[in-house]
Amino acid sequence: MTSKTEILLFGATGYIGGSVLNRLLSHPKADTFSITATVRSPEKAKLLEKLGVKAEIASLSDFDKIEELASRAHVIFNVANSDDLPAINALLKGVRKAHETTGELPILIHTSGTGEIAEAANGEYAAETVYSDLNVEQLKAIPETAFHRKVSLAVIGADEQGYTRSYIMIPGMIDGLASGPVFEAGIANPLSIQIPALIKQALDRNRAGMIGPGKAVWSIINIEDTVDMYIALFDAISADPQSVGHGWEGYYFGVSDHVSFYEIGQAIGQALVDLGLAKDAEPTTFTDEELLKHWGSVLAGKYGGTTCRCRADRALAMGWKPKYATKDLLLAGIKPEVEYEFKRAQENGGVDFTKQRRHGLLLKSVLESN
Repeated sequence: MTSKTEILLFGATGYIGGSVLNRLLSHPKADTFSITATVRSPEKAKLLEKLGVKAEIASLSDFDKIEELASRAHVIFNVANSDDLPAINALLKGVRKAHETTGELPILIHTSGTGEIAEAANGEYAAETVYSDLNVEQLKAIPETAFHRKVSLAVIGADEQGYTRSYIMIPGMIDGLASGPVFEAGIANPLSIQIPALIKQALDRNRAGMIGPGKAVWSIINIEDTVDMYIALFDAISADPQSVGHGWEGYYFGVSDHVSFYEIGQAIGQALVDLGLAKDAEPTTFTDEELLKHWGSVLAGKYGGTTCRCRADRALAMGWKPKYATKDLLLAGIKPEVEYEFKRAQENGGVDFTKQRRHGLLLKSVLESN
């Protein structure tokens, strides 16, 4: 009897991680997988077990548990915190142990983000530099102080030391409501961070907003296309690992198009008008007082004025084709997110910024340390 592929997933309760788990569960070769996912909630662990997933109760600070789980995995999807260096070091310690024990090279698919190439613009301009994931020298020149960079370098370092094959997925701003069994069961969060945050801010102030004049642009990609990229990479590695670049050759930008924060604001504003929640679709500039209220930090709030541009050359060469390939298609997905957040605000008696402020404080800490 052929043994099953041991897959370990960190981040199953999140937007991307839950979407990746859905695809693994519905994969044509799902019966050859043994999937383990970590969660902090015993209740969610039980729900995962009902879906056929082995659930382990662990947080990212449970370093011994992370190491032990990683030491038994053939493939690891790390879709959790991309700035938690102690957690990734524990994971890599387990990966090294797996290699030393079996002689095999575990597969590590790590998630970063295009914040790694973002530059502070305060909403005043669009980045001129366009990054290509095929340009290794350009990638190596990204400063160590960049957002997410320390963790990415640790992952690549493990590859260079020869005890894993590492791949780094770097999606841009992700939009779209996630769906599927993991979300329907209430296990995972169906929304991303950046656009939903802008929607919540707009609902609170009854008008769409932006940092500065909103000229900053970001790479953008739909959640379905994002997960298609993960699975395309996973399938390519499974079929022939020697044919797939890893380490410095394993950077994968996730982008379908680029969009300005002004254009995002317009789409949110029009949705508000359509729903009778605002009279004017034109976005206006957030004040520092609003950013402090919404994010708990002006510095964190102004992250929405950064800018970055990149190309998904490596994934496209691998055969990945985005279904939501233009910003018009991507922006069309904002209205359902506005409706979702408005319904949630009605149920909660107002817009709840608790999670956003918590994220803002973490973001502020990372930005200040860099």
